[in-house]
Amino acid sequence: MVLLIAFAFIAGAATAVSPCVLPVLPVALSAGVTGGRRRPLGVVTGLALSFTFATVALVYLISALGLPDELLRTLSIMALIGFGITLMIPALGDRLEARLSRIGPRLGIGGATGTRSAGDGFWSGMLVGGGLGFLYAPCAGPILAGVITVSASQSFTAARLGVALAYGIGSAVVLYALMLGGRKVTGRLARRSGRFQMSMGAIMVLIALLMLGNYDTRFETSIASSLPSFLVDPTKGLETSHAAAVQLTALRGHQAHQAGGLKEADAGLKLPVLGAAPALRGTQAWFNTPGKAPLSLAGLRGHVVLVDFWTYSCINCLRTLPYLNGWYAKYASKGFTIIGVHTPEFPFEHSATNVAEAVRQNGIHYPVVQDNNYATWDAYNNEYWPAEYLIDAQGKIRLSDFGEGEYATKERAIRSLLVEAGASGLGTTTHTHAQAPSEAEITPETYLGAEKAQRFENGPIEKGPHDYGTSGPSPGPEDLRYLGRWQLTAPYAKALSHAGLQLNFNARRVFLVAGSTAGARPLRVLLDGRPIAPAAAGADVHGASATISFQRLYRIVELPRVERHLLTLEAAPGISEYSFTFG
Repeated sequence: MVLLIAFAFIAGAATAVSPCVLPVLPVALSAGVTGGRRRPLGVVTGLALSFTFATVALVYLISALGLPDELLRTLSIMALIGFGITLMIPALGDRLEARLSRIGPRLGIGGATGTRSAGDGFWSGMLVGGGLGFLYAPCAGPILAGVITVSASQSFTAARLGVALAYGIGSAVVLYALMLGGRKVTGRLARRSGRFQMSMGAIMVLIALLMLGNYDTRFETSIASSLPSFLVDPTKGLETSHAAAVQLTALRGHQAHQAGGLKEADAGLKLPVLGAAPALRGTQAWFNTPGKAPLSLAGLRGHVVLVDFWTYSCINCLRTLPYLNGWYAKYASKGFTIIGVHTPEFPFEHSATNVAEAVRQNGIHYPVVQDNNYATWDAYNNEYWPAEYLIDAQGKIRLSDFGEGEYATKERAIRSLLVEAGASGLGTTTHTHAQAPSEAEITPETYLGAEKAQRFENGPIEKGPHDYGTSGPSPGPEDLRYLGRWQLTAPYAKALSHAGLQLNFNARRVFLVAGSTAGARPLRVLLDGRPIAPAAAGADVHGASATISFQRLYRIVELPRVERHLLTLEAAPGISEYSFTFG
């Protein structure tokens, strides 16, 4: 835990100079270079405390009260506007400082007689720092993201508090140094003219107003996309390191399940014991079980069980299904079963009807269970789709693997555990014909909703109705452009009228997660400005058009090799588009 706290401190310090924090820096500096000598200390103290509260405790409050995520951001921005106004109006600022300075003695923090100067600045700094901490919280990296996820689903512990506080203190130390440097540079100017303080207040109000319009996130996206990755996220390697991952796993309260079983399997199938398999918990509907009755790992003791985390719009998951179906068909009679844990990525994947249709369409005959609340996902400390955990007859995890591939090794591991359990007559291994992912470097997965949208040339993409016009320059490599009118939500974009989408991709196959809740709707497909030819069309495209109805993954492009092309989709009103994936 000490190591994770140290990692968090370093990561927090680096975050203080990352692009994500750049919009916040002028506000912090404006507050720190004016007022009493202890105002910078108050700013960073308030920031560290509110940041810690936001990342550890606030998740409980928001969930319990059903508050919108944007409410706290808006309130924090309003507080910054109010503080900026007090800087612009010195008499108002003096009155606020005098009232806040009385807080210390009342709490037993200030001098015993309450004589601390009203111009000290510490408490007014705490006020603005508190607002900054809530705005700063979204900049937290993987370590804090892990703590937030744990805090939302498990009980509070001092260890989680320590990690979050270390992250906040790391950022506060760097910001404090910047503010002291700013005070030294501006000290003479500030003493000579009261206009300096008023101008700093005006800057704070201006930036806070820009934040209300989400221009800070636009700025962050713009600058981050043009900088090298080591400047955008200087501690990514540290935060995503194996050591950090192990510490986060321990923080969750589970034994670390290391993805290393495949190597041991190749070395003579002496599969290590990676820990007891967590129970299937917090699940919803079951499919392919007698009477749709739930199964349990305890009830399957004596069987070899493969727990497969998947979601039906994930192309990587779909490509594994032929292998899973083949293994289940061959070894089910020998004491082997698969449990497909369907943990959704998009809102429509919560629907039992949709999952049942996906199970049918993909020819899945093994048991599948819905994990809509991520309860089983969290129990396994899982982070990926697809992910597989192979469990022996005694309920121990003997192999874990994430992503596609290594199918021959996985089947050997299944056969090895079946033999351990007393099975015989396994016969030869299975022979499966399935679509393989491209080995060349291809366009990365691309989200189309406002929450995760990136690389849009007419972005940033924000919630609400938008008219992007009917023309524009073609997007550059890996970039996208919306055309026409769209209704944007967090997870998807819904076509309104004259709706088009252009994508400059490099891949062999293009898949689109889409759907229509208003009946079947046509989606016209053009490649390099012309209706897509049958030889290049995916399985769901006929006559240069796909019919979008059921919310699922649609196969749009199927080329003979990895190539770069401009894809244009013309969507009929009512079609909702979620993401692109590539192969």
